[in-house]
Amino acid sequence: MPDSHITKRALAAALKELMEEHPFQKITVADICERCDMNRKSFYYHFKDKYDLVNWIYDTEFIAAALGKTYNSQWTRMEDICKYFYENRGFYCRVLDIEGQNSFSEHFREMILPVFAEELREELQGVLSEQKALEFHVIFFTDAFICSLKRWLRDKDCMPPEEFVALLHSCVNLGGAL
Repeated sequence: MPDSHITKRALAAALKELMEEHPFQKITVADICERCDMNRKSFYYHFKDKYDLVNWIYDTEFIAAALGKTYNSQWTRMEDICKYFYENRGFYCRVLDIEGQNSFSEHFREMILPVFAEELREELQGVLSEQKALEFHVIFFTDAFICSLKRWLRDKDCMPPEEFVALLHSCVNLGGAL
């Protein structure tokens, strides 16, 4: 593994540890660097800010978890996405609460929107002929998924991912989208 990945993983581990002890807003780049015995220059060589580090954690971990997988349906893919969040829910409950510019919520929305768009366009093409209506449905279901995901992960009696996805599927079917 290249040194750059070792450094990034050390910074990521430090941030995750700190987030178990402190709210994200109270954690500074200096705190992260101190935790893994690095200087700030090393941090800024790899990341723009702590928000960029959070997004890198998602991008690398999720891609590693889903890399090389072929899905026979969008619901199998959805189940994989939800399993990943479920297994890492402590961390994601905290980062999904971060709002504003460069927030993980915005990054995640940007990443998941094309996935939903591709799936929904295929399913809705015959039902919705107007492009404006199709785009509205894509945005609606993406936002609904993110909101539901946050609520599900925060629930102290968080149901298993398979059950959550089955309920999502039933909601979408009731809405006539898929």
